[in-house]
Amino acid sequence: MQSEHDPYSIVLADDHALIRRGIKNIISQDDSLTIVGEVGDGESLLSFLAESTPDLLILDISMPKISGIELVEQLKERYPLMKILMLTMHTNKQYCYRSMHAGADGYVIKSDSEKELLLAIRKIREGRTHVSPQLAESFTEDLLTACRRRLDNPFGDLTRREKQILALVVQGYTSKVIAGKLNLSPRTVDHHRSNLLKKFNMKNSVDLVNHALRNGYATLE
Repeated sequence: MQSEHDPYSIVLADDHALIRRGIKNIISQDDSLTIVGEVGDGESLLSFLAESTPDLLILDISMPKISGIELVEQLKERYPLMKILMLTMHTNKQYCYRSMHAGADGYVIKSDSEKELLLAIRKIREGRTHVSPQLAESFTEDLLTACRRRLDNPFGDLTRREKQILALVVQGYTSKVIAGKLNLSPRTVDHHRSNLLKKFNMKNSVDLVNHALRNGYATLE
């Protein structure tokens, strides 16, 4: 991997020589970037990386022998510091979701502009992620839909009483103390606590408290 002053090293993995040549021409526009290798299939890529690990791998999804998405998860486990940018013809957002879930740091479509590829490399180099503008709008719509549906977020489905009890549980109060504060019986409080565990799919109160604090459902005062 690079030191502070070394060029940013890149390996190209694409089964089409013309595509690799085009990518090299684009990358040559930036003197801080350098191509240190190119391969045409997954097995050749694994052999190359066993000898030398670049800062960035530009990887096609449709690779012979081993698909790009299959490779991402393996490579992220073996080389956690190496960044991976998917460069593909696939505009179906599911390919992008699968790639990013596997650990890819960016997703660019081959019909994107040269400027877009260089932008993606720069953002990944800075520790950020990048998604092709051809998919960005769809990503935003999916995110808004997920928020509206409150996917994996049961907090919006809690009753007012459950929210009160969750806040007090996070503060570390026992059922007996909570009962006194809310003028309820300890048995009723225990019933609400049980419901909270079920709604958040937690095994115990410690997990519930950690989850609530980590996701902003409650705060320590």
